[in-house]
Amino acid sequence: MPTLLRTVIPALALSSMIAISAAADPIPLIDAHSQVDHKVELGGIVPLMDEAGIAHVILATRSRLKPGPFMRFAREYPTRITPSVRTKSRWFNRNHDKFYRRFRKQLAMPRFAAMAEVVVWHAQKGNKAEFRAVSLESPQVQAALQAAKARGWPFVVHIEFAAAAAAGDYDTYMASFKRLLDAHPEHPFPLIHMGQLSATETRELIAAHQNVYFITSHANPVRVSRSRQPWVDMFDGGEVLAPVWKRLVIAHPERFILGFDNVWEEDWSDLYGRQADLWRSALADLPHGVAHKVAHRNAERLWRLKPARYVEPG
Repeated sequence: MPTLLRTVIPALALSSMIAISAAADPIPLIDAHSQVDHKVELGGIVPLMDEAGIAHVILATRSRLKPGPFMRFAREYPTRITPSVRTKSRWFNRNHDKFYRRFRKQLAMPRFAAMAEVVVWHAQKGNKAEFRAVSLESPQVQAALQAAKARGWPFVVHIEFAAAAAAGDYDTYMASFKRLLDAHPEHPFPLIHMGQLSATETRELIAAHQNVYFITSHANPVRVSRSRQPWVDMFDGGEVLAPVWKRLVIAHPERFILGFDNVWEEDWSDLYGRQADLWRSALADLPHGVAHKVAHRNAERLWRLKPARYVEPG
């Protein structure tokens, strides 16, 4: 047999074996952080997850949705919904007693198994969401942190570093975040929305801190194209990750966590499936073990979830 064929045929066989292995081991998707309010019909969430091919979601309430109805809904779908304790409110921003009362009430409910994002620096979003900035050292943030640590829940931090940079707050909040990471080296701190950080900034944080993680919410062209905010776009203009992000994810697959962060009523729509389709394409372009970690295994490990079952989209 010619030398070229002796080289090519084993390579083709290996490629076929990898494709067969991937098909036999489909990748479940976990949404590590989303939110729902009183405007969203709770009964429509799981059917929408089925349509999008989302196996499980870590879900928080927002606005005027009360814990009672939310808990009843979560009890109906214990393998699909993990309820997370909400901190986000005007009472949290003001360090008001009402925040602590409502916070303790949620913590007393045994079905809660996660802590929702803690909003530290948040840019104004038109007339839909106000500017918010609190210190990581503030009493309300520290109370949430101690509760998360006591229960072994990852502490999801919301800091929009790119927007903060435009406002002159980047250095202050980055220094504070690094101090937080150093002060609690054994506790996981995921940054939602990739922290609005570049690949270079992300790489530097990963190199310096073993306990920082990155949730991919809003970091895709579907969300970026619908917003004027400086969200990170991890994609290359198509359906795979940009080379700089692909290299970083492959080098550190344990640090990246799939998430979508539905917030508004319109997010609970075909937008969910469109983003999930993009991520399925991007994950298919990664080594299979890396894809599994990003798609579901990192979330399962950090939040101690049961292994997710694959959900065929559509």
